[in-house]
Amino acid sequence: MKTTFDAETVLTELMIPSYANFGGKVHGGILLSLMDKVAYVTAAKHCSGYVVTVSVEGVEFLSPIEVGDLVSLKARVNYVGKTSMIVGIRVEALNPKTGVVRHTNSCYFTMVAKDEHGKPTEVPGLLLTDEESLRRFAEGKALKSLAKQKHQLLKEEFHQMPLSEIKKSIEGERVDIQIIGL
Repeated sequence: MKTTFDAETVLTELMIPSYANFGGKVHGGILLSLMDKVAYVTAAKHCSGYVVTVSVEGVEFLSPIEVGDLVSLKARVNYVGKTSMIVGIRVEALNPKTGVVRHTNSCYFTMVAKDEHGKPTEVPGLLLTDEESLRRFAEGKALKSLAKQKHQLLKEEFHQMPLSEIKKSIEGERVDIQIIGL
């Protein structure tokens, strides 16, 4: 067993001009790459081994990040299953000139531990030592359940639904359907 704090990781990086998009703000892809990196480090520390990213949930960019900001990604393992871990990440941007810190987004990366043959391997359990860790574990369990429901909806329900029902489900949307025979 490990506590949620054992693998806690903070990654801080200066946002440089080459990270900017056409609008002059830091490109979302740069931030996703940094989030993936901190999720990897956190999950690898928890299981003392190799991990891979399986899914990403809840990425919403709340506030743009400027070139020159110091971005800190704070991550920890919120939930563990048998071979998977949900890593919660909070991203904050510090303007070093003003000292103002902004929460720019939070998200969840599901990581799976792999053995030397590339097969999923068991991860250590979590020892919850405070109320916040208990809450985050329960949220992680709910997130895992919602992810399964979403997968089932997208992969099974719509593939088995007749096209006429699918067409009816999107009536009123900003779409023009020109499929012959529909």
